[in-house]
Amino acid sequence: MTVPAGEPSLRLGFDVSRTKAELRVPEKHRSDLVQLVARFRTGRQLGPTSALLDLEDLLSGINTLGSWPAPEGVQWDPDLSALVVSSLQDAETAEKQLGSPDTDAGLLVREELDVLLGPCWSAPLTEFQRRDISKLLALRHGANFSVPGAGKTRAALGLYAVMRNKGEARRLLVVSPKSAYESWIFESGACFSPGLRYCKMESGEDAHAEVLIANYERLDRNLVYLASWLREEPSMLILDEAHRMKLGAKGTYGAACMALGPLAKRRLILTGTPAPNGAKDLENLLGFVWPGHGQRVVTQAVAGGDLGHASAVLRPLFTRTTKQELGLPPVRAHIKRVDLPPLHDEIYRALVGDLSARAEAASDDFAALGKSALRMLMAATNPALLLEGTSKHEPVEYRLPPLEIPEGGSLYQLLWDLPDYELSPKYREAVSIVTANAVRGRKTLVWTTFVRSLTSLAKLLENEGCPAAVVYGGTPNREEEIRRFREDPDCMVLISNPATLGEGISLHQVCHDAVYVDRDFMAGRYLQSLDRIHRLGLAEDAETRITVFSARDTIDEVVEVRLKDKLEFMSKVLDDPAVQQLGDLQDAPTGIGGLDSADVRAVLKHIGKR
Repeated sequence: MTVPAGEPSLRLGFDVSRTKAELRVPEKHRSDLVQLVARFRTGRQLGPTSALLDLEDLLSGINTLGSWPAPEGVQWDPDLSALVVSSLQDAETAEKQLGSPDTDAGLLVREELDVLLGPCWSAPLTEFQRRDISKLLALRHGANFSVPGAGKTRAALGLYAVMRNKGEARRLLVVSPKSAYESWIFESGACFSPGLRYCKMESGEDAHAEVLIANYERLDRNLVYLASWLREEPSMLILDEAHRMKLGAKGTYGAACMALGPLAKRRLILTGTPAPNGAKDLENLLGFVWPGHGQRVVTQAVAGGDLGHASAVLRPLFTRTTKQELGLPPVRAHIKRVDLPPLHDEIYRALVGDLSARAEAASDDFAALGKSALRMLMAATNPALLLEGTSKHEPVEYRLPPLEIPEGGSLYQLLWDLPDYELSPKYREAVSIVTANAVRGRKTLVWTTFVRSLTSLAKLLENEGCPAAVVYGGTPNREEEIRRFREDPDCMVLISNPATLGEGISLHQVCHDAVYVDRDFMAGRYLQSLDRIHRLGLAEDAETRITVFSARDTIDEVVEVRLKDKLEFMSKVLDDPAVQQLGDLQDAPTGIGGLDSADVRAVLKHIGKR
C-alpha cells in the first residue's frame, strides 16, 4: 500500500476519533465514492467528496475496494495501512489455527521459552502460564480468558518479556481498573531483574517509565497523550479486565481502546469473564484484538445456537486456564432464602404496583427499566434505602427491639418508620454469620450493591462489637481499609460492593467466607467478586464458603434465574463447566444496572405477576 504519485483518486485514513475510516476523493470521483460507500453497511456520506465507515466494516469488507475505478491512485494513511496489513496477516494465521485439530500443537518446550524470556526474567511460571504464553506467541495479538486468580498478569508480562528480549517492544501500556494497580506494580518488580520502571497515569508524566498504567476512566481525556506515548517507541498494549470495554466503539471506554489499539505492535486482552451477557460482549472484545475478523468469527460461530460447536470453533483464538487446572479446593456455596416480614413485604408489593404502570409504558426505555429494577432490588433488601438521607452515604439507623406496627399511615411514612419496627432479614442473617465467624477467628467479606446498605451494615456490626473495614467509591483511603482487614486481628469483616472491589485484588490469604446481601444482573461482576477469595495460592486445606441471600417472591429470584442463564452461556462457549456450577448454587438447608433485553423481559414478567 504505497503512496501514489500525483493527485490521489482516493484517500483513506482515520477520522478524529480513530474508530472510523475517513474516505476523501477529488471532485471527479464523487459519484464513484457514492457507489463505493453504498456497498458498506455503515457507510455514511459527510459531504459530496468525503465519507465515513466503521473500521470493522472496512476491514471485514476490504476486498470491496477492489472495485475502485482508479486503484493506482489510492493513498493510505500509514497507521491505517499498517492496521489493514496486520489484520489480514492475523486473519490468515487465525484461520490456520481454526483449521488445526490440535490447538496445542507447536507449543514451546520449557527450554525454548526460557531462552525467549531472556536473562532479565526472574520469576517462576506455572505449567499453565507457560502454555498460555506459548500459545499467545503463535498469534501477533491475543486474548487470555483464564479464570480470575490464574496468574494472567504474570503470563502477560512473560509475553512482554519475549517481545522485549527480541527488541520488538520497548514500552508497555497497561489499562486496568484502579484495584488492579497493586498487582501490576508488584509483578513488574518481581518478574524482572532489575524491576521495570512504572508510572501511574494520575501521578504525572515520567519520561523514563517503561510501564505506564492507566485506568479506563482516564482514557478518553488523555487519548492524545497516550497515542503519542505509544507512537514514540514500539509498544505493547494490554487491556486488563477487558470486559470493561465490551460495548466496543459504542461505549466511551471501548472507543478509546479501539483508537489506541492500532498504535501498538501487540494487543492483548485479559479477562476471566469475556461474555458476561452473551455473544455480543465476546464479539466486541475479539473485534479489538483482530479488527475486521474477530467479530465475524464469533457471529458465525454462535449463529447456529450450538454453543459446544462454537466453543470448538473459537478455542484456537484464545487461551484459558480453568478452575480445575488451578487445583483449588472446592467452594461450598449455597443460597439462603429469607422471608420478608409483614411491613417489609407490604412496602415491596406497593412499590412493585406503583412501578408496574410506568414500567409497561417505558418497556423500550432500558434506562427507566434499569432504575425500576434497582429500586426493586433496594426494596427486597431494605425499603428504607429508597429514601434519601442527609447524604447518600448516611447509614439507615435501627432502633431495636422492634415495636408494634401502628395501624394507618401513608406508605411514605411507613418507609420512614420501617427501621423502627423491622430489621431487614438479610441484615439480620449477615450480622449473624459475620459475628459467628468472628468468634471462630474467620474473617468475612460482605458484598452489597448499594452504598447506604453498606454503611448501614457497618453501623449494625459496630453496635455488635464487630467494627468493619469499608470500601466503596467514596472511601478516602481504600488501601488503608484493605490493609486493616488483612493485617488487623481485630478487624474481622470487610464490606464492599462488586463495582468497587470486584476486580484485581486478592484476599484469599486471610479470608475464606463471602456473603452476598444482594446481587444485580451483572454476571461478570458476580464471577469476578467470587474469585477475590478463591484463587491461585489458596492453601490446600482451606474451606471457602459462599452464602447468597435471596428474598422469596421478589426480584431476587429474577436475578437468580438470569445469572444462571448467563453463566450457562459462558460455560458452554468457553468449554468450562465450572462457570455454570458457580451460578447453580444450592439452596441452604431449611432452618441494576447492566440489564440486557432478556433481563428486561424477565423484570416485566415479574412486575406483571404482582
